[in-house]
Amino acid sequence: MRSISAGTALAVALGSVALIGSAADPAVADSSAALPITSSGDIIVDGVHRRVFISDPSGGKVVATDYNGAVIGTIASLPQADGLELSADSATVYVAVPGTDEIVAIDTATVTEAGRYATGDGTDPQHLALAGGRLWFGYGSVGHGNIGSLDLSGGQARVSLAQEAEETWNDAPLLDSAPGAPNTLAAGSRQGYFTLGVYDVSSGTAGRTAFLGGQDAAIGNAAEDLALTPDGTELVVATAAGDHQPAFRTSDLSRTTTYPSGYSGAQRSVDIAPDGLVAVGTDTYASFLPHVSIYKTGGTAPRRTANFTDEQGGISQETLLDRRDLAFAPDSSRLFAVTRSLLDKYRLRVVTDPGKAFTTITVNAPATADRAKSLTVSGKVMNRLGLPAGTTAAVTRTDLEYPNGKALPAATVKADGTFSFTDTPPAGGKVTYKVSYAGGADRTAASASDTVEVSRNSATLTVSKNGSVYDYASNVTFTAHLGTTYKNRTLSLYADTAGDGKGKYLVKTGTVNSAGNLSVALTLKRDTTVSASFSGDARTAPKTAASWVGAKVKVSLSLSRSYKTATVNGYTKYYFRKTTDPLLTTTMTAYSGRSQKLEFQTYSAGAWRSAGYTYFKLDSTGKSVVELGGTHKTGYSMRVRSSYINNSSNDTVNSTTHGSWKYFTFTS
Repeated sequence: MRSISAGTALAVALGSVALIGSAADPAVADSSAALPITSSGDIIVDGVHRRVFISDPSGGKVVATDYNGAVIGTIASLPQADGLELSADSATVYVAVPGTDEIVAIDTATVTEAGRYATGDGTDPQHLALAGGRLWFGYGSVGHGNIGSLDLSGGQARVSLAQEAEETWNDAPLLDSAPGAPNTLAAGSRQGYFTLGVYDVSSGTAGRTAFLGGQDAAIGNAAEDLALTPDGTELVVATAAGDHQPAFRTSDLSRTTTYPSGYSGAQRSVDIAPDGLVAVGTDTYASFLPHVSIYKTGGTAPRRTANFTDEQGGISQETLLDRRDLAFAPDSSRLFAVTRSLLDKYRLRVVTDPGKAFTTITVNAPATADRAKSLTVSGKVMNRLGLPAGTTAAVTRTDLEYPNGKALPAATVKADGTFSFTDTPPAGGKVTYKVSYAGGADRTAASASDTVEVSRNSATLTVSKNGSVYDYASNVTFTAHLGTTYKNRTLSLYADTAGDGKGKYLVKTGTVNSAGNLSVALTLKRDTTVSASFSGDARTAPKTAASWVGAKVKVSLSLSRSYKTATVNGYTKYYFRKTTDPLLTTTMTAYSGRSQKLEFQTYSAGAWRSAGYTYFKLDSTGKSVVELGGTHKTGYSMRVRSSYINNSSNDTVNSTTHGSWKYFTFTS
């Protein structure tokens, strides 16, 4: 297939544009890869080395990729690189280079330049085709076109120009040939009236055998692309006129059939596979119409359609197949297309099994269901060709008991494509039903699935010690208890210690004992949440339970500068001269920013009564030293204590803790 370069072939306005046809199949590109090009001229596929060559006229280069679009190499210094042709042995790709009036040979194995052949000053070679043992090229500029040949059979390349004596061509004509008709060369014009020509080149010169052009063509527009059938008996032409691509008998260029595209005035690309598949492409941005329609030879309904989109910022955007290339792999297993996005980014699209009608499947299962009770799954298998009688679809159920899937009896597909089956899920949780159609020689394989949330029993799960508060650094044993389950008897125990920044962390995993218990011992220095997690099993739902316990701080208060102590009513009492300022030293478990509450009381009228309190910040080691100054009255019994108050002491990582009272008095 030879396709035109960007920026050529102006479409003739045909009045209003009409949209026709049906929606395209779902996106069917098996791979899509970005291309480092700024324009697209032509595309050709080397089946021996499994490579795709794409010319970039604006970039002056040819890019080679593998079948998935990964770039293998680039051949540069090819100004306005356009038409491509592959040698019969797949050893060489030839590229027309109008910018230097040359045809350049590229080694397909190494993707390097292998030779250059001058075609003559000002010839502007643009399109290539191998026929009759020679490489033919359409050359010239707007208003002046012709056909030339390059003979590489001898020791020296020989160029023959002006093979068309009739001065038929108003530009460099498009060319194509076919292996089944090795001496036939087809040509078409992109300028002026619709013009086609067929030549016999067996003698080494182009002898015209059929012609269609001028007012007699009755087409009303120029050829945008053309392709010969494998046997060379028909020529399919892409033209901006109408909503179809016409086919012509090469013997006399009489019309034979048409291949509808579904979009009026936008036929830009065509290629025919070795097995006769015909791919026609349009330049529409419309998402509801196909970019490519694929037909069996002579078919009037597409065997398959495809459209292509790009993702930009998470939004699907349409792409354009505008005067771009379509090319089948030599074994007809793939169709390659070059697309351009709204942002002028180019991608190589690959459609596998292009000759097979696209199959889709829908599967509908209930959203929820009860375990061990029957449910019904239904759906539909859809294909443009319909389905043969007796078609079945494989069914697989995936659940917690069978994570790799369990085959169920196949579902019978009715004539209208619908199917249904019943099943009684033995396991609860997420149950997936997958329905698969194997496809065939003319139909693609397909599969789809739907998921049911199946009910499970709820297990009993508890963790001991909830709400308890312990002294600093106490060793505490927590016991998780798991009730009846189906199979799984494993628990995971986690601790979440306040203020350590670690969050929840695993402290033990194990199987519960015969009583359903699993225990873990922890040393508590801060408030801690201990949780138990049961992951569930096929018949028992997952569950978690938690227990919060508090941990006090370690706190002590010492009084100094007293002149004596004495035991009074079972406690130690400190005596200070009224001229002495007592020194109160608090030591408390350290934490960043923590403060201690220093609280005073006096004994009056038979009871201890508040004398005020103040918070003092602890240093980094957890120490606070306070000097009690002022005028000290004698004869009063007083007491003082240091406390950590959750939240009020500037953090919440421990439980409120009061230190012991220290008793004192002032004397003369």
